Amino acid sequence: MIKLDFSAAEIKALHYERYHHPHPRVQRKMEVLWLKSQGVAHKEIVRLSGVSAMTVTRYLRAYEEGGLEQLREVRFYRPASELKAYEQTLEAHFRQHPPASAKAAMATIEQLTGLKRSENRVREFLKAMGLKSRKVGMLPAKADVEVQAAFKKKFRTTP
Repeated sequence: MIKLDFSAAEIKALHYERYHHPHPRVQRKMEVLWLKSQGVAHKEIVRLSGVSAMTVTRYLRAYEEGGLEQLREVRFYRPASELKAYEQTLEAHFRQHPPASAKAAMATIEQLTGLKRSENRVREFLKAMGLKSRKVGMLPAKADVEVQAAFKKKFRTTP
């Protein structure tokens, strides 16, 4: 059993942050520590908080090592795309020369960066940069050229 001493200010902070911290995982950590500060046994903390005994121990050890600041840290493994390093260059290029398709964007990215990505990854990357695919208009297959020319003459608004 891990013995911890909590100051009145820490207990007050735990009580507040277990409901008001913006991240739910930090709220859970604060709830576990608040229960510990109230003298609740580890088995009861496990039951009340819905986390494993190992998780309770991990939260308590983190508090021992770094206090409340370490508990407030939210660390996730978030892999970053290698394309992120080229984001500004690619965005400037695509704003100047919009690709006609995802395959065209794939080829351009491979040419500029040397990184080969699938169509889906390229679409997501372009969307994350704020670029979006455009719908292409269709011309009717059987357009009557004479009728179009008459329409243009009739509604021409030249000064």
